Amino acid sequence: MDTCDALIVGGGPAGSTCAWKLREAGLEVMVVDAAVFPRDKVCAGWITPQVITALDLDVEDYRRCRTFQPITGFRVGLIDGRKEVALGYGHPVSFGILRREFDHYLLRRSGARVKAGTQVTTIRKDRGQWIINEAIRAPMLIGAGGHFCPVSRSLNRVARGAPLVVAQEAEFPIDESEGASLAIEGETPALYFCRDLKGYGWCFRKGAYLNVGLGRLDRQSLPRATADFITFLRTKATIAGQRSQRWRGHAYSLYDSPHRRVVDDGVMLVGDAAGLAYPESGEGIRPAVESGRLAAATIIEAGGQYSRSRLKPYEERLQARFGSESLLAGLSGIVPGFVGLAVARRLLETHTFVRSVVLDRWFLHKREPSLDAV
Repeated sequence: MDTCDALIVGGGPAGSTCAWKLREAGLEVMVVDAAVFPRDKVCAGWITPQVITALDLDVEDYRRCRTFQPITGFRVGLIDGRKEVALGYGHPVSFGILRREFDHYLLRRSGARVKAGTQVTTIRKDRGQWIINEAIRAPMLIGAGGHFCPVSRSLNRVARGAPLVVAQEAEFPIDESEGASLAIEGETPALYFCRDLKGYGWCFRKGAYLNVGLGRLDRQSLPRATADFITFLRTKATIAGQRSQRWRGHAYSLYDSPHRRVVDDGVMLVGDAAGLAYPESGEGIRPAVESGRLAAATIIEAGGQYSRSRLKPYEERLQARFGSESLLAGLSGIVPGFVGLAVARRLLETHTFVRSVVLDRWFLHKREPSLDAV
C-alpha cells in the first residue's frame, strides 16, 4: 500500500497550493485527481493581483508561453438593457488565464506526487489513518475536489435547499477574421446581469480565446437564460452569429450553506469543496488559493497531531478571512420586493455604484488585503 504524510483529493488551485506549502515544510504529499493534467476546466478564468501575491507567482516565467491577459476595465449592464457603464482603471486589476494552463503549472510546481486519472471510490479510516481506494494510506486527508468532492461528501451529508450556483460556459479559440469583427476587447471584459438579478453573464476575450458564460441561482431557468444571453450578445456583435458553442456546465455551493463542516479528525476541506466561492461574483480561485495556504499552515502547526481540536484553528481562520454570512441575493437583496429590483437596475446604470460596489467590492475584492498582510 502506498503511503504519504498528507493526501490531497483534487489537483486544482486549492489542492496544489496546499501541496506546495506542505512540500516546502518537508512533508511527503500525494495529490489524487480523476482528471489527467493538463485538463479543460469550466471557468471564466481571471486572477487578481492578490492571487499572484498569495501564490508567489513568477509572472515573467508564467506568461512566457501561457495566456496572461491584462484586464484594465470592465463594461457592466443588464441583459437587454439600454445602457452600459464602461469603466477603466488605467492599470491592470486582473489577469485572464486559461485554467488548463494555470492548474497544470501550479500542480507541477507543487512538487507533490500526483496520481492522475484516479477516481476516489472508497474512503475509510483505520487506526487513525485514512485509506483511499484500499491503495493509499495517510494520517491527513484534504478534500480539494470541488463541489462534488468525495471527501466533502463523506464529511457532510448533501443538504437539501443549500444555496447552489449553476452555470453554463464555453471557451473557444478565435480566428483572425472572426476576431476583427467582435465588439469585445481583451482588456475590457463585459458583465451583464439578468433582469431578475439572480445571476449574470460574461464575455471575456483573453489572447486568442473567447470565454462566454452565465451563472444563476435558479437551475431550472438556466438553459433559457443562457439562450437569451447568447441572442443578446449576437445582436451586439460581441460573439459571431453563426458559431456553435460547446457548452459545459458546473455548480458550486456557497460558504453560508447550512451545517457544512470543513474540519474533523485528520481531515479538512479547501476551496469549492468547502463552499468558499464568493457569493456575489462566483469567483473561486482566490478563496481556493488562500484556503489552501491556511490549511497547510494549520497542518504544519499541528506537528503530526491531527485531532479536530488541533485542526480547528483552520476553521476559525476561514471565518475570519471569508466571514460566516454573505449577500447571497446580490443586487436584488439591496432593497426588498419590486422596488428593490427597480432600484438595483437603476444602480447598475451609475458609474459610482458599478465601480465601488459591483467591481471593487464584489468582483475585485480590492478592500480585502492580501493574505500575507492579515
